[in-house]
Amino acid sequence: MPTWKRTFWVIWFSNLITAVGMMSILPFFPSHLEQLGLTDTGKIAVWTGVIYGAAPLAAAFAGPIWGALGDRYGRRLMVVRSMLAITVFVGAMRWATSPWELLALRLAQGCFSGFLPPSLTLVSTLAPANEQGRIAGSLQTAMIWGAILGPFFGEVVREQIGVREVYLGVSLLSGVALLLVVLFAAEDHSTRQSSSRRASLFGDLRELRGNADLRSAVVLLFWIQFGMGATNPQLELYVRELGSGWLEPRTGPLFSVVAAANLIALPRWGRFGDRRGHHRALMTCTLWSGAALLVHALAPGYEVLLVARALLGAAAAGSGPLAFGVAAAATSADRRGGAFGVVFSARALAVAVSAMVGGWLSAWVGMRGLFALGAALVWWQLWRVRGRASS
Repeated sequence: MPTWKRTFWVIWFSNLITAVGMMSILPFFPSHLEQLGLTDTGKIAVWTGVIYGAAPLAAAFAGPIWGALGDRYGRRLMVVRSMLAITVFVGAMRWATSPWELLALRLAQGCFSGFLPPSLTLVSTLAPANEQGRIAGSLQTAMIWGAILGPFFGEVVREQIGVREVYLGVSLLSGVALLLVVLFAAEDHSTRQSSSRRASLFGDLRELRGNADLRSAVVLLFWIQFGMGATNPQLELYVRELGSGWLEPRTGPLFSVVAAANLIALPRWGRFGDRRGHHRALMTCTLWSGAALLVHALAPGYEVLLVARALLGAAAAGSGPLAFGVAAAATSADRRGGAFGVVFSARALAVAVSAMVGGWLSAWVGMRGLFALGAALVWWQLWRVRGRASS
Protein backbone atom coordinates (compact mmCIF):
# COMPACT_ATOMS: atom_id res chain seq x y z
CA MET A 1 0.00 0.00 0.00
CA PRO A 2 1.41 3.45 -0.92
CA THR A 3 2.48 5.60 2.01
CA TRP A 4 -0.18 8.23 1.34
CA LYS A 5 -2.97 5.64 1.36
CA ARG A 6 -1.75 4.13 4.63
CA THR A 7 -1.61 7.58 6.18
CA PHE A 8 -5.07 8.38 4.79
CA TRP A 9 -6.64 5.33 6.44
CA VAL A 10 -4.83 5.94 9.74
CA ILE A 11 -6.05 9.54 9.76
CA TRP A 12 -9.56 8.53 8.65
CA PHE A 13 -9.96 6.05 11.51
CA SER A 14 -8.34 8.41 14.03
CA ASN A 15 -10.70 11.18 12.97
CA LEU A 16 -13.65 8.80 13.22
CA ILE A 17 -13.05 7.71 16.80
CA THR A 18 -12.17 11.26 17.86
CA ALA A 19 -15.36 12.59 16.25
CA VAL A 20 -17.43 9.87 17.93
CA GLY A 21 -16.03 11.04 21.25
CA MET A 22 -16.49 14.75 20.61
CA MET A 23 -20.08 14.37 19.41
CA SER A 24 -20.94 12.18 22.39
CA ILE A 25 -20.66 15.05 24.89
CA LEU A 26 -22.72 17.69 23.07
CA PRO A 27 -26.23 16.44 23.98
CA PHE A 28 -25.51 16.22 27.71
CA PHE A 29 -24.40 19.68 28.76
CA PRO A 30 -27.85 20.41 30.30
CA SER A 31 -27.60 17.30 32.51
CA HIS A 32 -24.09 18.24 33.61
CA LEU A 33 -25.18 21.81 34.40
CA GLU A 34 -27.98 20.46 36.56
CA GLN A 35 -25.42 18.40 38.47
CA LEU A 36 -23.42 21.60 38.95
CA GLY A 37 -26.36 23.15 40.76
CA LEU A 38 -28.35 25.04 38.13
CA THR A 39 -32.10 24.55 38.46
CA ASP A 40 -33.66 27.39 36.47
CA THR A 41 -34.54 26.17 32.98
CA GLY A 42 -33.77 29.54 31.41
CA LYS A 43 -30.30 29.71 32.95
CA ILE A 44 -29.59 26.14 31.88
CA ALA A 45 -30.61 27.01 28.30
CA VAL A 46 -28.39 30.11 28.25
CA TRP A 47 -25.36 28.32 29.70
CA THR A 48 -25.85 25.38 27.33
CA GLY A 49 -25.83 27.69 24.32
CA VAL A 50 -22.76 29.57 25.51
CA ILE A 51 -20.81 26.41 26.37
CA TYR A 52 -21.87 24.72 23.13
CA GLY A 53 -20.75 27.67 20.98
CA ALA A 54 -17.56 28.48 22.91
CA ALA A 55 -15.40 25.80 21.27
CA PRO A 56 -16.23 26.54 17.61
CA LEU A 57 -15.92 30.27 18.24
CA ALA A 58 -12.43 29.84 19.75
CA ALA A 59 -11.49 27.43 16.96
CA ALA A 60 -12.52 29.97 14.33
CA PHE A 61 -9.81 32.36 15.53
CA ALA A 62 -7.15 29.75 16.34
CA GLY A 63 -7.47 27.59 13.19
CA PRO A 64 -5.49 29.76 10.73
CA ILE A 65 -2.70 30.31 13.27
CA TRP A 66 -2.28 26.59 13.93
CA GLY A 67 -2.37 25.95 10.18
CA ALA A 68 0.43 28.44 9.52
CA LEU A 69 2.46 26.93 12.37
CA GLY A 70 1.95 23.49 10.85
CA ASP A 71 3.37 24.71 7.56
CA ARG A 72 6.53 25.63 9.45
CA TYR A 73 6.96 22.88 12.02
CA GLY A 74 5.05 19.86 10.75
CA ARG A 75 1.47 18.81 9.99
CA ARG A 76 1.63 15.53 11.90
CA LEU A 77 2.73 17.50 14.96
CA MET A 78 -0.43 19.62 14.60
CA VAL A 79 -2.64 16.50 14.46
CA VAL A 80 -0.91 15.19 17.59
CA ARG A 81 -1.34 18.58 19.29
CA SER A 82 -5.07 18.66 18.56
CA MET A 83 -5.76 15.14 19.81
CA LEU A 84 -3.61 15.65 22.90
CA ALA A 85 -5.65 18.78 23.66
CA ILE A 86 -8.90 16.80 23.45
CA THR A 87 -7.46 14.11 25.69
CA VAL A 88 -6.45 16.67 28.33
CA PHE A 89 -9.14 19.37 28.23
CA VAL A 90 -12.21 17.20 27.61
CA GLY A 91 -11.00 14.68 30.18
CA ALA A 92 -10.63 17.53 32.69
CA MET A 93 -14.32 18.44 32.21
CA ARG A 94 -15.07 15.38 34.35
CA TRP A 95 -13.92 17.37 37.38
CA ALA A 96 -15.44 20.78 36.53
CA THR A 97 -17.21 22.17 39.62
CA SER A 98 -18.97 25.21 38.10
CA PRO A 99 -20.35 26.39 34.75
CA TRP A 100 -17.48 28.86 34.52
CA GLU A 101 -14.90 26.07 34.77
CA LEU A 102 -16.75 24.09 32.10
CA LEU A 103 -16.80 27.16 29.86
CA ALA A 104 -13.07 27.77 30.38
CA LEU A 105 -12.28 24.17 29.42
CA ARG A 106 -14.48 24.41 26.30
CA LEU A 107 -12.66 27.58 25.26
CA ALA A 108 -9.29 25.89 25.79
CA GLN A 109 -10.50 22.87 23.84
CA GLY A 110 -11.58 25.10 20.96
CA CYS A 111 -8.25 26.96 20.94
CA PHE A 112 -6.08 23.84 20.82
CA SER A 113 -8.08 20.92 19.47
CA GLY A 114 -9.14 21.54 15.87
CA PHE A 115 -8.09 18.22 14.32
CA LEU A 116 -9.76 18.27 10.89
CA PRO A 117 -7.61 20.98 9.17
CA PRO A 118 -4.21 19.46 10.09
CA SER A 119 -5.53 15.99 9.24
CA LEU A 120 -6.59 17.18 5.80
CA THR A 121 -3.32 19.03 5.29
CA LEU A 122 -1.22 16.02 6.29
CA VAL A 123 -2.96 13.72 3.81
CA SER A 124 -3.28 16.41 1.12
CA THR A 125 0.47 17.01 0.95
CA LEU A 126 1.05 13.28 0.44
CA ALA A 127 -1.78 12.48 -1.98
CA PRO A 128 -1.70 13.02 -5.79
CA ALA A 129 -3.06 16.32 -7.10
CA ASN A 130 -5.99 14.64 -8.87
CA GLU A 131 -7.18 13.03 -5.61
CA GLN A 132 -7.56 16.21 -3.50
CA GLY A 133 -11.34 16.58 -3.66
CA ARG A 134 -12.02 12.89 -3.08
CA ILE A 135 -9.63 12.82 -0.12
CA ALA A 136 -11.26 15.89 1.49
CA GLY A 137 -14.73 14.43 0.99
CA SER A 138 -13.79 11.01 2.33
CA LEU A 139 -12.13 12.41 5.44
CA GLN A 140 -15.22 14.45 6.20
CA THR A 141 -17.40 11.34 6.04
CA ALA A 142 -15.54 10.27 9.19
CA MET A 143 -16.89 13.40 10.87
CA ILE A 144 -20.43 12.60 9.77
CA TRP A 145 -20.21 9.05 11.08
CA GLY A 146 -18.95 10.55 14.30
CA ALA A 147 -22.00 12.82 14.44
CA ILE A 148 -24.26 9.80 13.90
CA LEU A 149 -22.57 7.37 16.30
CA GLY A 150 -21.33 9.81 18.95
CA PRO A 151 -24.64 10.52 20.72
CA PHE A 152 -25.35 6.77 20.98
CA PHE A 153 -21.91 6.19 22.54
CA GLY A 154 -22.50 9.03 24.97
CA GLU A 155 -25.94 7.74 25.92
CA VAL A 156 -24.60 4.26 26.67
CA VAL A 157 -21.78 5.61 28.83
CA ARG A 158 -24.12 8.00 30.65
CA GLU A 159 -26.66 5.28 31.44
CA GLN A 160 -24.04 2.78 32.58
CA ILE A 161 -21.65 4.90 34.68
CA GLY A 162 -22.83 8.54 34.65
CA VAL A 163 -22.78 11.74 32.61
CA ARG A 164 -19.39 12.94 33.90
CA GLU A 165 -17.74 9.71 32.79
CA VAL A 166 -18.69 10.51 29.18
CA TYR A 167 -15.80 13.02 29.24
CA LEU A 168 -13.37 10.26 30.27
CA GLY A 169 -14.66 8.12 27.39
CA VAL A 170 -13.90 10.96 24.99
CA SER A 171 -10.43 11.33 26.48
CA LEU A 172 -9.78 7.61 26.04
CA LEU A 173 -10.89 7.60 22.39
CA SER A 174 -8.78 10.63 21.49
CA GLY A 175 -5.82 9.08 23.30
CA VAL A 176 -6.11 5.97 21.13
CA ALA A 177 -6.34 8.15 18.01
CA LEU A 178 -3.24 10.04 19.14
CA LEU A 179 -1.24 6.81 19.43
CA LEU A 180 -2.35 5.64 15.99
CA VAL A 181 -1.14 8.89 14.41
CA VAL A 182 2.20 8.80 16.24
CA LEU A 183 2.86 5.16 15.34
CA PHE A 184 1.54 4.84 11.78
CA ALA A 185 1.02 8.21 10.03
CA ALA A 186 3.74 9.53 7.73
CA GLU A 187 4.58 13.09 6.66
CA ASP A 188 6.29 14.57 3.63
CA HIS A 189 8.79 16.87 5.33
CA SER A 190 9.78 18.42 1.99
CA THR A 191 6.43 20.23 1.85
CA ARG A 192 7.13 22.23 5.01
CA GLN A 193 7.87 25.90 4.60
CA SER A 194 11.60 26.50 4.27
CA SER A 195 13.25 29.06 6.50
CA SER A 196 14.16 31.16 3.45
CA ARG A 197 10.47 31.56 2.53
CA ARG A 198 9.20 32.42 6.00
CA ALA A 199 7.75 35.81 6.63
CA SER A 200 6.14 36.63 9.95
CA LEU A 201 3.32 34.32 10.96
CA PHE A 202 0.71 37.01 10.38
CA GLY A 203 2.45 37.96 7.17
CA ASP A 204 1.73 34.45 5.92
CA LEU A 205 -1.94 34.88 6.83
CA ARG A 206 -2.12 38.27 5.09
CA GLU A 207 -0.68 36.63 1.98
CA LEU A 208 -3.46 34.03 2.07
CA ARG A 209 -6.05 36.78 2.48
CA GLY A 210 -4.88 38.24 -0.81
CA ASN A 211 -5.53 34.96 -2.68
CA ALA A 212 -8.70 35.67 -4.70
CA ASP A 213 -9.66 32.02 -5.31
CA LEU A 214 -9.24 31.11 -1.65
CA ARG A 215 -11.14 34.20 -0.53
CA SER A 216 -14.14 33.48 -2.77
CA ALA A 217 -14.24 29.82 -1.64
CA VAL A 218 -14.21 30.89 2.01
CA VAL A 219 -17.04 33.38 1.39
CA LEU A 220 -19.24 30.79 -0.31
CA LEU A 221 -18.56 28.17 2.37
CA PHE A 222 -19.34 30.65 5.16
CA TRP A 223 -22.72 31.65 3.75
CA ILE A 224 -23.81 28.10 2.95
CA GLN A 225 -23.00 27.07 6.52
CA PHE A 226 -24.62 30.24 7.84
CA GLY A 227 -27.83 29.53 5.92
CA MET A 228 -27.99 26.05 7.42
CA GLY A 229 -26.90 27.02 10.92
CA ALA A 230 -29.31 29.94 11.23
CA THR A 231 -32.30 27.72 10.50
CA ASN A 232 -31.44 24.41 12.19
CA PRO A 233 -32.15 25.47 15.81
CA GLN A 234 -35.57 26.82 14.79
CA LEU A 235 -36.61 23.72 12.84
CA GLU A 236 -38.87 22.27 15.55
CA LEU A 237 -40.90 25.50 15.55
CA TYR A 238 -41.31 25.26 11.78
CA VAL A 239 -42.53 21.67 12.06
CA ARG A 240 -45.24 22.84 14.47
CA GLU A 241 -46.19 25.62 12.08
CA LEU A 242 -46.61 23.25 9.14
CA GLY A 243 -48.96 20.93 11.00
CA SER A 244 -49.74 17.30 10.17
CA GLY A 245 -49.87 15.49 6.85
CA TRP A 246 -49.80 11.88 5.76
CA LEU A 247 -46.48 11.53 7.61
CA GLU A 248 -46.31 12.23 11.34
CA PRO A 249 -44.40 15.52 11.70
CA ARG A 250 -41.25 14.84 13.72
CA THR A 251 -38.10 16.94 13.99
CA GLY A 252 -35.57 14.11 14.42
CA PRO A 253 -35.90 12.65 10.92
CA LEU A 254 -35.28 16.08 9.43
CA PHE A 255 -31.76 16.03 10.87
CA SER A 256 -31.19 12.34 10.12
CA VAL A 257 -32.03 12.73 6.44
CA VAL A 258 -29.48 15.57 6.14
CA ALA A 259 -26.78 13.36 7.66
CA ALA A 260 -27.70 10.45 5.36
CA ALA A 261 -27.66 12.69 2.28
CA ASN A 262 -24.30 14.11 3.40
CA LEU A 263 -22.79 10.64 3.62
CA ILE A 264 -23.96 9.73 0.12
CA ALA A 265 -23.07 13.02 -1.53
CA LEU A 266 -19.72 13.94 0.08
CA PRO A 267 -17.39 11.65 -1.91
CA ARG A 268 -19.35 12.36 -5.10
CA TRP A 269 -18.85 16.10 -4.74
CA GLY A 270 -15.15 15.47 -4.17
CA ARG A 271 -14.82 13.43 -7.36
CA PHE A 272 -16.90 15.99 -9.28
CA GLY A 273 -14.54 18.74 -8.15
CA ASP A 274 -11.48 16.69 -9.15
CA ARG A 275 -12.92 16.29 -12.66
CA ARG A 276 -14.51 19.69 -13.32
CA GLY A 277 -12.49 22.02 -11.10
CA HIS A 278 -13.16 22.67 -7.44
CA HIS A 279 -14.07 26.34 -7.81
CA ARG A 280 -16.62 25.67 -10.55
CA ALA A 281 -18.07 22.76 -8.58
CA LEU A 282 -18.33 24.93 -5.45
CA MET A 283 -20.41 27.49 -7.34
CA THR A 284 -22.73 24.68 -8.47
CA CYS A 285 -22.95 23.50 -4.86
CA THR A 286 -23.83 27.05 -3.76
CA LEU A 287 -26.56 27.35 -6.40
CA TRP A 288 -28.24 24.13 -5.27
CA SER A 289 -27.84 24.95 -1.57
CA GLY A 290 -29.72 28.20 -2.10
CA ALA A 291 -32.42 26.35 -4.04
CA ALA A 292 -32.83 23.84 -1.20
CA LEU A 293 -33.23 26.64 1.36
CA LEU A 294 -35.87 28.27 -0.86
CA VAL A 295 -37.81 24.98 -1.06
CA HIS A 296 -37.83 25.00 2.76
CA ALA A 297 -39.44 28.44 2.68
CA LEU A 298 -42.11 27.35 0.17
CA ALA A 299 -42.87 23.92 1.67
CA PRO A 300 -46.67 23.46 1.97
CA GLY A 301 -46.34 20.54 4.37
CA TYR A 302 -44.03 18.23 6.28
CA GLU A 303 -43.51 15.84 3.38
CA VAL A 304 -42.08 18.54 1.10
CA LEU A 305 -39.94 19.78 3.99
CA LEU A 306 -38.47 16.30 4.34
CA VAL A 307 -37.56 16.28 0.64
CA ALA A 308 -36.07 19.76 1.01
CA ARG A 309 -33.90 18.52 3.87
CA ALA A 310 -32.55 15.69 1.73
CA LEU A 311 -31.80 18.15 -1.08
CA LEU A 312 -30.05 20.51 1.33
CA GLY A 313 -27.98 17.68 2.81
CA ALA A 314 -26.89 16.53 -0.63
CA ALA A 315 -26.16 20.04 -1.94
CA ALA A 316 -24.41 21.53 1.08
CA ALA A 317 -22.30 18.39 1.56
CA GLY A 318 -20.02 19.64 -1.19
CA SER A 319 -19.21 22.98 0.45
CA GLY A 320 -16.51 21.61 2.76
CA PRO A 321 -14.53 19.27 0.47
CA LEU A 322 -14.77 21.66 -2.48
CA ALA A 323 -13.58 24.65 -0.44
CA PHE A 324 -10.65 22.56 0.81
CA GLY A 325 -10.04 21.50 -2.79
CA VAL A 326 -9.91 25.13 -3.91
CA ALA A 327 -7.49 25.87 -1.06
CA ALA A 328 -5.24 22.98 -2.14
CA ALA A 329 -5.22 24.11 -5.78
CA ALA A 330 -4.76 27.80 -5.00
CA THR A 331 -1.79 27.50 -2.63
CA SER A 332 1.59 25.81 -2.70
CA ALA A 333 2.14 22.80 -0.45
CA ASP A 334 4.20 24.81 2.02
CA ARG A 335 1.27 27.25 2.55
CA ARG A 336 -1.50 24.65 2.58
CA GLY A 337 -1.88 24.28 6.34
CA GLY A 338 -2.60 27.98 6.72
CA ALA A 339 -5.06 27.88 3.82
CA PHE A 340 -6.91 24.89 5.27
CA GLY A 341 -6.97 26.65 8.63
CA VAL A 342 -8.68 29.64 7.02
CA VAL A 343 -11.31 27.37 5.42
CA PHE A 344 -11.93 25.62 8.74
CA SER A 345 -12.14 28.98 10.49
CA ALA A 346 -14.86 30.21 8.14
CA ARG A 347 -16.99 27.15 8.79
CA ALA A 348 -16.46 27.24 12.55
CA LEU A 349 -17.31 30.94 12.70
CA ALA A 350 -20.50 30.37 10.71
CA VAL A 351 -21.55 27.60 13.11
CA ALA A 352 -20.77 29.75 16.15
CA VAL A 353 -22.69 32.88 15.13
CA SER A 354 -25.48 31.64 12.86
CA ALA A 355 -27.68 30.11 15.56
CA MET A 356 -27.73 33.32 17.60
CA VAL A 357 -28.37 35.54 14.58
CA GLY A 358 -30.98 33.14 13.19
CA GLY A 359 -32.96 33.17 16.43
CA TRP A 360 -33.03 36.96 16.39
CA LEU A 361 -33.99 37.16 12.70
CA SER A 362 -36.78 34.58 13.00
CA ALA A 363 -38.53 36.83 15.50
CA TRP A 364 -38.63 39.54 12.81
CA VAL A 365 -39.28 37.66 9.57
CA GLY A 366 -40.78 34.35 10.69
CA MET A 367 -39.59 30.88 9.81
CA ARG A 368 -40.47 31.02 6.12
CA GLY A 369 -38.82 34.40 5.87
CA LEU A 370 -35.71 33.05 7.60
CA PHE A 371 -35.32 30.26 5.04
CA ALA A 372 -35.97 32.68 2.16
CA LEU A 373 -33.45 35.13 3.57
CA GLY A 374 -30.89 32.31 3.87
CA ALA A 375 -31.42 31.43 0.20
CA ALA A 376 -31.13 35.09 -0.82
CA LEU A 377 -27.86 35.54 1.09
CA VAL A 378 -26.35 32.40 -0.45
CA TRP A 379 -27.34 33.40 -3.99
CA TRP A 380 -26.21 37.00 -3.45
CA GLN A 381 -22.73 35.81 -2.52
CA LEU A 382 -22.70 33.48 -5.52
CA TRP A 383 -23.62 36.41 -7.80
CA ARG A 384 -20.83 38.52 -6.27
CA VAL A 385 -18.23 35.77 -6.70
CA ARG A 386 -19.27 35.15 -10.30
CA GLY A 387 -19.15 38.88 -11.00
CA ARG A 388 -15.60 39.17 -9.69
CA ALA A 389 -14.53 36.07 -11.66
CA SER A 390 -15.85 37.50 -14.95
CA SER A 391 -14.42 41.00 -14.45
